[in-house]
Amino acid sequence: MFVRCPILTFLLFLLFCSLLKANNLPSSVDMEIFSVSKKNTHMLLGTVNQRFVIHARKITGAIKLDGIIDEADWLKAEVANDFYMVLPYDTGHSVAKSEIRMVYDDKAFYLAIIFHDTIPGKRPVESLRKDFVFANNDNFLVFIDSFNDQTTGYSFGVNAAGALWDGTMDKGQGVNLMWDCKWESKTKNYPDKWITEMRIPFKSIRYKKGIDHWNIQFSRQDLKLNEKSAWAPVPRQFPTASLAYAGQVKWETPPPESGLRLALIPYALGGVSRDFENGQKRLYNKNFGFDAKLGLSSALNLDLTVNPDFSQADVDDQVTNLQRFELYYPEKRQFFLENSGLFGNFGNANINPFFSRRIGLDAPVNAGARLSGKIGNDWRLGVMDMQTGKTGDTLARNFFVATVQKKVFSRSSFGLIFVNKEHLDIPAAWHGNSYNRVAGIEYNLASRDNFLTGKLFTQKSFTPHATSGQEFTQGFNVAYSRKNYLLEFIQLYVGKDFNAETGFVPRINFLEFNPRVTLKFYPKNNLLEYHGFLSEINNFYLPGNTQITDRNVGFDYFFIFKSRARIDLKGYNHYILLQQNFDPTNLGTNYLLSGTGYNWNECSAQFVSDNRKSLKYDFTTGYGGFYNGKRWYAQGSFNYRFQPYGNISMVYTYNDLLLPSPWQHTGFWEVGPKLDVTFTNTLFFTTYVQYNQQSDNLNLNARFQWRYKPVSDIFLVYTDNYFPGVMKVKNRAIVLKISYWFN
Repeated sequence: MFVRCPILTFLLFLLFCSLLKANNLPSSVDMEIFSVSKKNTHMLLGTVNQRFVIHARKITGAIKLDGIIDEADWLKAEVANDFYMVLPYDTGHSVAKSEIRMVYDDKAFYLAIIFHDTIPGKRPVESLRKDFVFANNDNFLVFIDSFNDQTTGYSFGVNAAGALWDGTMDKGQGVNLMWDCKWESKTKNYPDKWITEMRIPFKSIRYKKGIDHWNIQFSRQDLKLNEKSAWAPVPRQFPTASLAYAGQVKWETPPPESGLRLALIPYALGGVSRDFENGQKRLYNKNFGFDAKLGLSSALNLDLTVNPDFSQADVDDQVTNLQRFELYYPEKRQFFLENSGLFGNFGNANINPFFSRRIGLDAPVNAGARLSGKIGNDWRLGVMDMQTGKTGDTLARNFFVATVQKKVFSRSSFGLIFVNKEHLDIPAAWHGNSYNRVAGIEYNLASRDNFLTGKLFTQKSFTPHATSGQEFTQGFNVAYSRKNYLLEFIQLYVGKDFNAETGFVPRINFLEFNPRVTLKFYPKNNLLEYHGFLSEINNFYLPGNTQITDRNVGFDYFFIFKSRARIDLKGYNHYILLQQNFDPTNLGTNYLLSGTGYNWNECSAQFVSDNRKSLKYDFTTGYGGFYNGKRWYAQGSFNYRFQPYGNISMVYTYNDLLLPSPWQHTGFWEVGPKLDVTFTNTLFFTTYVQYNQQSDNLNLNARFQWRYKPVSDIFLVYTDNYFPGVMKVKNRAIVLKISYWFN
């Protein structure tokens, strides 16, 4: 009954959420803050830290980005300097002293950051590469909620060497670092402090016009002190990016209306490639295309692309696949990234109706358009249309996606999505689905303090001649997070005929229940920052007869040290009843038969070293059963940084499968050395070598990037693939690409 009535489940969940409405709404003391004036200059805020306010004055002079805070406008600006510690404790002010100033003019807003040292010595940084890893650098980040919805926003930051960080925010705390925009920064290091000045143009982000305040949060990480701090206090179980705990910036006058904004980003490339494996001759390629960004308002943007090229996108990390299902690889192409959460966050990680990597990886994209952004205070809209060309046996296709999201209560929302994939110019003898469509509805729950989060969704697919009544999916999850514990529950169902060809749904025909509990303990005056355990049970059933097909029972005890090192000890019990023939080596040579069941135990241990050191490493090893045999595996990485100019790293995995006849003893190595050199914060060189024994491939990828102007680049990319045993070339290519941002 529960599985076959997703709409009833949906309504019951809404009733449950309505009972929690009081948790989403402000107290009577805060009601004045939640008022909306007739002039629309004061919006619903409701953040926990709404009383943390920094006033931004409009400047009368000019700000020079030089890392010296000596202009009169800086000296008159209000200072935010009483930061609160988030880690390793969240019970008082930070030890590290920080100062933030914020001002603006008609075109941009400026931040001045002064971070004083508490411990002398070199400030740890990874490199000068853009979008650095937060945990590996002394850094500053600002999180901007320019719509005051505590869900979406932007993040900008720098590390102590001056490397830049920028990304879009979604789900109230996540940051997508693949996004890029125009802005400037200058960092200067002194013996006892480091200073950064930032200039962010208003036209580089979206915001609601006429509003005199935004939610905002400032975050600092001091690795020498092993301290993370924030201007407005954040409970330690949440990241400082959590918009529920942002303060606010109060503008002296509302930021200017942007009007119609146009940015044109043309590119030109030339290259040569050759497929040695299939005996093809050299293929010379030259191409031209462009992206365009049209700001219809300060909150709504139209993106256009004609003949796009994604040759400079980062290469995917190769992995050894011993699973029965498709692996997930993240989107890295720039066009799909802004407001990507509006399109790609429906369902859950393994039931996603729209996955942008389905577009353009097997055929060239001819053109596309995307309209996305905010309408009013509570509505978000996204519409995307992409067309790919015919290549080989693959027909031309059109991909259309439309989404709408409505904010309710304090931080919750309703969402609708419709996805349509349509084949074009279908020949008479062609066999396949002429179209595939998915429609979905969901409710996202997020309490005002972020302690309680959840989601309920249902989706229905539409394919020619599909009439079984099992073309839908439904899911429910809820999580309650406090400092000492995290309680989670996930329930998912996918019908046997549910078909999302433009989505990511690696598994169908199952009913899943997954309760999970995490407990943490915080000892005083100890080498440990905290320790605790995670325990979960994950059961999969056949929907028709509730026969169990998969059971995973797991236990993980972890130790987090004040030195930033970590130890994990894990144990699992697995049971799998195969629903189709499966080769546990994924080589496709021999198979375990459908209908056979396997039960086994395994255990593992992991150590992660102190990432503040120039040499850092991690190591994991495990042993146990594996279907009808045994498996031992080891994996890890080494990284040595020569700051701030880059690092040398090595990742490795070895799987040793001890299986009975006909497989016998099978071993898979995967090794990936990488050299990452950052000559300056605009000049980069990366060489990545990946050896994958399972796929019998050795890949070499070298990329040179010069960012000669903001968001304008020259790329030189070289790639090789070899048969590793004899070092015979499979294919080879080299591409030179130049792009420029006009606006």
